[in-house]
Parts: sequence; structure tokens; C-alpha cells
Amino acid sequence: MSKRRVGVLMGGTSAEREISLRTGEGVAEALESRGHDVVRVVLGAGKPADQALREASVDVAFLALHGRLGEDGCVQGMLEMMGIPYTGSSVLGSALAMDKLKAKEMFRLHNVPTPPYYVATEADLLDLEELHGSFGFPVIVKPRGEGSSVGLTMANDVDALRAGLESALDHDRFALVERFVKATEVHVGILDGRVLGAIEVVPKQGLYDYSAKYTPGATEYILPPRIAPTRTRGVMNLAERAAARLGVTGAARVDLLVTEGENEYVLEVNTLPGMTPTSLLPKIAAHAGLDYASLCEAILEGATLHANPAPKRAVSEERPQSGVTFRASDLSLVQAAERKVV
Repeated sequence: MSKRRVGVLMGGTSAEREISLRTGEGVAEALESRGHDVVRVVLGAGKPADQALREASVDVAFLALHGRLGEDGCVQGMLEMMGIPYTGSSVLGSALAMDKLKAKEMFRLHNVPTPPYYVATEADLLDLEELHGSFGFPVIVKPRGEGSSVGLTMANDVDALRAGLESALDHDRFALVERFVKATEVHVGILDGRVLGAIEVVPKQGLYDYSAKYTPGATEYILPPRIAPTRTRGVMNLAERAAARLGVTGAARVDLLVTEGENEYVLEVNTLPGMTPTSLLPKIAAHAGLDYASLCEAILEGATLHANPAPKRAVSEERPQSGVTFRASDLSLVQAAERKVV
């Protein structure tokens, strides 16, 4: 059992603050139940984040943050500077995954299928019909850099598109307009490069938006997904490939669309997925035989500093659990590609 003082970082200033507090409390209680020395570090409460961490005197940080300034590489960079190992992905991996536009550009660069899209700003509202052109309807509109489907809407005509963009632009300077794909939504859980499993999400009304995610009874969860086993394996391999191409490590959740026409599309990769006891990643882990407290401990064990990590054994061998090879050189490829698309 680890004797390190574990700081569970939660709260923050994003639109997902309340969800983060729930995640953080669940993680803290789980780690305490296993005998860990845990301190709850609530960010965004008026005290600078670095000051809060110093006063907490933590040896390692378990990131239970969501959204801006918590999931996008900002806190990760601060922890690197402070020399505090942390859970989740590196600064680069976190930033790429949180930025929906850059993530899609990386997916296209590496032939990871993702729905067609374009980007809009407030200035584009003046001539929206010309910008949208023959892109067609329906479309999904969402902020470029928010999580938990904050600001997500569906539009069936130009008027609804305009309203959706105005809503998304309240959260971000850029909005993503994505072609709607009629499909089954499947989420894949990954831990330290190994796929844990997949779950199908079925909102009872409309889209799988913020309300559907966090309103009890608003969504049905089916595990395993109602697709053929061979198809499920393909979806899981695609999810692992998407996460690897963004340089994502630790615990992650990949959201995908699976169509009847045998096509799969990656929507996004979540580097700090919800970790309340009833969130999707814990559901997937439980189905794989990993209870909630064990999942939290496994994530904690992966805490590290990415900028100057301690020497580790080579990671070039194949991972037999998923059939996908991940090599250390992949991260350097991601870094080089990221410089090209900025």
C-alpha cells in the first residue's frame, strides 16, 4: 500500500465544476477505503492552484478535474513545474484531446475516421448560409474546447444552426459544426494502453448531451454493446488507435459512432473521464472485473511526470490484450504532427 500523500484535485472553474466535485469525492472515498493518505484539494475556490497544492503538501496528484484549465494541459503543466507526479495524460496529450479541432486534424492525419466538420466563429454568423454551403443537415454544433457535451445542440436548418452556434460561442471563441451521423453510440474504456471494454449509450430523448449524461434515468446503458463481437473488437482497436495517436495515457474514454453500414467514427478522446461510481469508465471496468476502488488505485499507480520521467523499460512489445502495438516512438510522431497542424 502506498504511503504517499495523495492530493485529489477537484472542482476547478470550468462548466463541469459540479461533476468534478462528485468525481473527486468518489475517488477520495475509494482511496481512503484502501488505506491511502488522501487530502481533497478543491481548486477554483479563490486560492491560486499552486498555493492550494503547496499548502496540502501532496506527494502525488490524482486529477479529478474536468473541462478547461483542468483537462486541457494547464494543470498538468503546473504539476510538471512543481515536480508532482499526476494521473492521466501529458501536457501535450491533454491539450490535443481537449481541443476538438486539433484532435480531428490528428485523426485525419493518421487515417482515424471522424465525421466531416468545419469551424465557425462569431464573424461567420454574418454570412452563415455561404459558410455552410452544401454541407447539408442535420448537423451537430459544439464548442471547440468544452467537455461533457456542454453547449452541444443539433440543427436541422439554418435558423437552428445559427442558434446553436450562438450557444456554442457563449462557451468558446470557436464552434465546431459536425455532420450528424445516424449510428449507435459506443464508448470504450482504456487503462494504461489496455482496452477494458465498451458500453452502448442510448439517450431516451434526443441527443446524449449534458442533461442526458447527468439526469438519473435519462439514458440507458447497455454492456456489452448490441453489435457483433467481431465488430466490437474492431471498435475497440479503433479506440485504442485514436488514443495512441493523440499521445493519451493513463485512464481514458473514447467516444465512437457505429453505423449500420459497417462504418465507425471517432468523436473524441476523454483524458480525464468521469469517475463518479456510476460513470461510464467505472461501469466498463466493473464489467471487466475491476471494482471501483481497484480502478481508482490502478489509475493512481500510473501517476508520473511526463516531461522528465524516470527511466522505464522499453514499451515496444505487443500488448496481447488488444492486439495493438504501441511504441514509444508514436509519441514523438504525435508531437511532430502537432507542430505541423498548428
